[in-house]
Amino acid sequence: MAFANALKKILGPDVLRTDAETLRAHSGDKWFASHPPEAVVLAQSTADVAKTLAFASKHRIPVTPRGAGYGYVGGCVPVRGGIVLSVARMNRIKEIHFADGVAVVEPGVITGVLQEAAKKKGLFYPPDPASLKDCSLGGNIATNAGGPRCLKYGVTRQYVLGLEAVLPDGEILRTGGRTHKNKTGFDLLGMFVGSEGLLGVVTEATLRLLPLPPARATLSASFKTFAQSARAVQAVFKAGFLPAALEIADHFTLQAARAHCGESVVPEGQGHILIELDGQSGSVRSEAGSLQKLLRSLGALHLEKALTESACERLWQLRRKFSESLKATGLTKLNEDIVVPRGRLVELARFAAQLRTRHGFPVACFGHAGDGNIHVNIMAARYHEDPDTRHRVDQALNELFSQVLAWGGVITGEHGIGLAKMPWFPQATSDISRRTHRALKDALDPHGILNPGKFVEPER
Repeated sequence: MAFANALKKILGPDVLRTDAETLRAHSGDKWFASHPPEAVVLAQSTADVAKTLAFASKHRIPVTPRGAGYGYVGGCVPVRGGIVLSVARMNRIKEIHFADGVAVVEPGVITGVLQEAAKKKGLFYPPDPASLKDCSLGGNIATNAGGPRCLKYGVTRQYVLGLEAVLPDGEILRTGGRTHKNKTGFDLLGMFVGSEGLLGVVTEATLRLLPLPPARATLSASFKTFAQSARAVQAVFKAGFLPAALEIADHFTLQAARAHCGESVVPEGQGHILIELDGQSGSVRSEAGSLQKLLRSLGALHLEKALTESACERLWQLRRKFSESLKATGLTKLNEDIVVPRGRLVELARFAAQLRTRHGFPVACFGHAGDGNIHVNIMAARYHEDPDTRHRVDQALNELFSQVLAWGGVITGEHGIGLAKMPWFPQATSDISRRTHRALKDALDPHGILNPGKFVEPER
């Protein structure tokens, strides 16, 4: 703890904390692992971040960056102790500029807060992770977060135009800018987006904003089976539609929602899709009508169309309750955000049923059918108490990830590797890919102080 007193003199007592409550609050995220740091820096400025990293680099102290702490894979767990560097207090929207179509923000800004602020100015920030009311833009950048709307609009990476980032030695890098096109040298923006806090700490971001679509429509359709729902997804694309979002849910997910939210809230059937359209009023209404006819021809058991903001939000409430409903079963929910090529959705549905049969765990599948990013949730009783259960869950996960990779998919679409997926990182990447990761880490963080103990360790 000797370092804490020295750093406190540099930063001040309001910025550096060592009390037990603060250490405990910064020891983990929404995953199961936790480890207390020795000190927490509650940065309020880029200068605070730079001073912390320069000090830590000089004294070889581990530093784990942290945003709002809403990650699902243990990405901000300080497994080596040291310092947790929180940017949650850096939460100013510095500028929203309509003519340039940009927002300049600090990393602690909550995603939903930016969306509402942009909306008031007739602008639109599309990335919409499910935790948008709680997660921060810095965390979104660190994991390249997505959400339902990334089908049409893309993920966080497509909206980062410029960054200010502090490197592990305390130097401040500015890259990119506020133009919507930029080909000046290497794509350093792309290197930092999705880097999970291993290469630097973002202290400011310039984000691309779009014109706010004036109209939206939502269609809710249920089917007899999950496989029928998956085939309906393919039919929507075959008919030439590109929805803003296209979500899917299976039987176990719907049953959990019926138990938690009430039978009347959840339509009949064992499969469900939710389709969102946006754009100009006339085209949205026309597309919604055509989609309604298509879904009816595909055998939808229940079909509902919403054309107003409040009616659309009512249909989306069911989708937003899925995760909460699964947790309400009392089982431990192991959420794997795998991605498969979209043509494999029906096969994924069959494979999930086989996993359930082979291992005896309920498996709940829901998520972003439009881009193949399905949240496969293994639901386990006594997961934390019973080592045998954890072993059997790992076996099921091994099978899941192996099959996903064999199909040409990936083991994470938006949550990141963190701690949760570290055992499968070697299987998911080639030797040369991992060597390239390590080379970048060595170049920027030769002492390995930044978010150590995660999926890339520097060469010694």
